Amino acid sequence: MKVEIYSTPSCGYCKLAKEFMKEKNVEFTEYDVAADVQKRQEMVEKSGQMGVPVIDIDGELMIGFDRGSLAKILGVEA
Repeated sequence: MKVEIYSTPSCGYCKLAKEFMKEKNVEFTEYDVAADVQKRQEMVEKSGQMGVPVIDIDGELMIGFDRGSLAKILGVEA
């Protein structure tokens, strides 16, 4: 499973999403879209928006952080 999260350092929901995935031992790649203009553009092209977090799980996008929905997509306990 390929998991990518587009986030910013000041985003509280980004932090919660990353902590949740670490707790569940889900490997993910993090992109800081505040510092990486190319990844920010990629995120906007994928999601159509500037809001973070944007979580890409094998091509399925989640905008924002919803613990239950994320757990379901990842196949882990909420």
